[in-house]
Amino acid sequence: MSQHFTVAVTGQSLIKHDIRSIETKGFVDVQAVIGRSDFAFTNFESTIFGAHGGWPLKGSFFGASQPVVLDTLRSIGFQGLSLSNNHAFDLGPSGILSTLEEVEMRRFVHAGAGRNRQEAGLPGYGSFAGRDIALVAMDGGPGPDVMHAADAAPGRPERPGINPLKLTKVLDVDAVAFEQLQSIRDRLGYTDMDLGNDAQPDDVPSVDGDREIAIARALFRRSERFGRGVRIDGDDIARNLSAIAAAAEKGDMVIAYLHHHHWASDWYQVPDWVSGVARQCIDAGAAMFVSHGAPVLQPVEIYRGRPIFYSLGNFIFHIRSEGSKWTAREIWESVVGLCSFSGDGTLAGMEFHPVIIGGSEALKNPALDKRLAPELALGEDAERILTRFQKQSAKFGTSIRISDGVGFYDGDAVAFESADLAEA
Repeated sequence: MSQHFTVAVTGQSLIKHDIRSIETKGFVDVQAVIGRSDFAFTNFESTIFGAHGGWPLKGSFFGASQPVVLDTLRSIGFQGLSLSNNHAFDLGPSGILSTLEEVEMRRFVHAGAGRNRQEAGLPGYGSFAGRDIALVAMDGGPGPDVMHAADAAPGRPERPGINPLKLTKVLDVDAVAFEQLQSIRDRLGYTDMDLGNDAQPDDVPSVDGDREIAIARALFRRSERFGRGVRIDGDDIARNLSAIAAAAEKGDMVIAYLHHHHWASDWYQVPDWVSGVARQCIDAGAAMFVSHGAPVLQPVEIYRGRPIFYSLGNFIFHIRSEGSKWTAREIWESVVGLCSFSGDGTLAGMEFHPVIIGGSEALKNPALDKRLAPELALGEDAERILTRFQKQSAKFGTSIRISDGVGFYDGDAVAFESADLAEA
């Protein structure tokens, strides 16, 4: 086994087009960075329209991809994929089956989706450069219960779907507002039966009658302040932590992954509940935690000597230009992280290579659908992306050094020096 093992992590890959024919220097450079890793991982933010067919289960935000995009991800250098996200079920169970079939055909390490609940919650396993890898992937929604994989029961077949970390959105209000909401509920004659009719039966939240009120699909909680939060399903978090712990006990290097759309109002703020989940995953034995939430680059934190990526934003983002709200520059900028681990599994150091989807010139073009491939950012663009990332991460106690358009976390500079010497 080599002395150091390097994992590459990127933003999510919402990929609809085969971009292997693009040969810009910036895209080639990105692939070269990823190629320096022993294992590279991304979230496949789509579903495959393949042999099992399927039907669109969404409106304007529906997305499906042809199997060839998986060949594209392979050619870029990815060996691992998360399949748990809000687009995984866009073609229903049929799309899940096609995605699994095509991903397995290409021998990706994958996790987060399955033919039933048990399979969806299993880690994906692989061995690279003498190191055993395990990937545990979960999705926090929001999304309907029907997206979640289900085991068979008497008189009921199994359901292909994703591995959930079920969350209930909670709105905190002060005592005055809480009493007003109680009055509104009572004057409307809103009852528990109405609550059940406003959602699928399995989606109805449990309500603490003294501290909480549910109206339609909103759950309000009496508090000393106004705010937004989530309640985490105890069974789901226990089940996923158990999968992480079991893999870690075998000696595998475990990557814990979470996808969610429970964003803070300020996209650069990390919700407290996400920090809590990330740390629980590390405590359970994960070597690192990777998340995609708000579609922008968020901080990296070092917890117990292990990295937590709160959101890596976007790596590939194939969307339509017409009527799109995804125009902010930060949505199209992120980093490729190279995380080097020593032989005993401790974090030795990290590099952060800034990227822009479509390249610098594409940011000046309103045609969002022309921004196809990530390119290495240079000069002022690199400095801007890295400085923002540096300042955000500093709030979590992570010191990032910037040099020649690359960010460094100097846990152990020897790791990357060794990799460079090996290449030479």
